[in-house]
Amino acid sequence: MQVIPAIDLLEGRCVRLYQGDYDKSEVFGENPADTAKQWVEQGATRIHVVDLDGAKAGKVVNLSAIETIVNAVSIPVEVGGGLRGKESVQQLFNIGVEWAILGTVAVEQPQLVQELAEQFPQKIIVGIDARNGKVATRGWLETSEVLATQLAVQMQEFGAAEVIYTDIHRDGTLSGPNLDALRELAAVVDIPIIASGGVSSVTDLLSLLALEPQGVTGAIVGRALYTGDISLREAVRAVGDGRIQDIPPHGFSTFA
Repeated sequence: MQVIPAIDLLEGRCVRLYQGDYDKSEVFGENPADTAKQWVEQGATRIHVVDLDGAKAGKVVNLSAIETIVNAVSIPVEVGGGLRGKESVQQLFNIGVEWAILGTVAVEQPQLVQELAEQFPQKIIVGIDARNGKVATRGWLETSEVLATQLAVQMQEFGAAEVIYTDIHRDGTLSGPNLDALRELAAVVDIPIIASGGVSSVTDLLSLLALEPQGVTGAIVGRALYTGDISLREAVRAVGDGRIQDIPPHGFSTFA
């Protein structure tokens, strides 16, 4: 299972929000590229970037900061936030972003997701952010009547490469992932699911690992990495390649 560090950009800086509330932001770094390099040094194999300004504006806002991240690391970078048209998605691919994450348009313009998935095969990820099982849009400022499971099935049919599922009530709270919701989602789709929101400890990651056979292949971790509640090195040892569960009975583990 991949442990994917999150870098949330607000006015070019690395921040974390509490339950998606822009008025409850905390700055964790002034230089996003340095932050990305730090996560790579600790074992990250993928970086998750959210353009928070873009999520509100409906277009890419932090393009320069995103480009510095892409240029600073050799691992793939995925980006979401405000991608509501082909132009924004193309902008990201032009600077070397590996995957574009679509959220609001999956609800409001589902056919656009299908078109982009056809134009950029295996490059389009759908972000499903939910409150009480219903999909939130426009930077979590609005909640639709669309069920997360219903949207996931449709997006799989339209060619989405993966689904990133975020439980908004858990995001930034360090209260643990919503395992029941993830199980429900994994039961209706075959494409990989990335869990996001609430991961506070290696124990939480181990609980997600139990869902890996059902299709939960990764976890995005934000606040817990920045506060030190989780060491990325230890997390990768616990649930990544060569994790302690995979070590032969007479093998040797350095995980402590």
